[in-house]
Amino acid sequence: MKFTATQIAGILEGEIEGNKNVEVYKLSKIEEGEEGSLTFLSNPKYIHYIYETKATIAIVNKDFVPEKQIETTLIKVEDAYKAFSTLLEFYNQVKLNKSGIEEYTFISKTATIGENLYLGSFSIIGDNVNIGNNVKIYPNVTIGENVFIGDNTTIFSGVNIYSETTIGSDCVIHAGAVIGSDGFGFAPSEEGIYSKVPQIGNVVIEDNVDIGAATTIDRATLGSTIIRKGVKLDNQIQIAHNVEIGKNTVIAAQTGIAGSTKIGENCMIGGQVGIVGHLTIGNNVKVQAQTGIAKNVKDNEVIQGTPAFGYSDFNKSYVYFKKLPELVATINTLQKEIKALKK
Repeated sequence: MKFTATQIAGILEGEIEGNKNVEVYKLSKIEEGEEGSLTFLSNPKYIHYIYETKATIAIVNKDFVPEKQIETTLIKVEDAYKAFSTLLEFYNQVKLNKSGIEEYTFISKTATIGENLYLGSFSIIGDNVNIGNNVKIYPNVTIGENVFIGDNTTIFSGVNIYSETTIGSDCVIHAGAVIGSDGFGFAPSEEGIYSKVPQIGNVVIEDNVDIGAATTIDRATLGSTIIRKGVKLDNQIQIAHNVEIGKNTVIAAQTGIAGSTKIGENCMIGGQVGIVGHLTIGNNVKVQAQTGIAKNVKDNEVIQGTPAFGYSDFNKSYVYFKKLPELVATINTLQKEIKALKK
């Protein structure tokens, strides 16, 4: 897929300095630019690369004035970084703009399909599924019975969506995610044998949610596991049954959330965080990476550690953690001196 400088300038409402007819077909970092690539310059630390890069087109800020000759065609915009992000989004939309139903797919006769569906090969749509408009379902996706999927949602290859799941509009679910598998519910008998507790609830995912690759969201035992509007989940996250995550919360990779925990709105949770079950975590909470949370957390707190405690307290304490052997030796010496004085 090729774009000319004129086309790119039109998308970005930019001004061209150089050859308006040159074409690019790939993107690159400015220090790795080569012929046929498009790059950008926004950080002043990288200015020297603009005179060295082999990139065919570079997006720069309007106030950039070259100090010497540049071979690269420039497109000048108000904010080069923002413009490049806009271009990436446009490129992604064009690249992923697929439609139609490929061969070797199965759609139940009882399913309801909206307009402009893309359905990749070897995908299965079960009974009574309801799919909105402009939905893209990539190859090898399985959608169980009674699932609802809203408009403009994209589901990448290898995703499994179990029965009764509800997914809103403008969602993105990345490869290998599993939505609606059974919660981890087992009841021990007096003999120590574990019997499975039926998981008959579902998963509800509201609008504008992103779910990373290989993330799993378990169905509720009763009721719903709920992911509220605007939540962003990284790769390889485990969300257990009956968990609720408040709107616009973001969670980094390898975090595990145990059953029935409620997380508030606008929280930021780092990677490899572990959260035990049946807790309430307030709004606007920030959790540093590798934190273990074993008790409720109030609104607006910033926490770190295992078990977690206040972020500033953790940093103060860490100074002493590193000196523990030295402090213990000092204490032992003082204890000996005190005993000697007492004698």
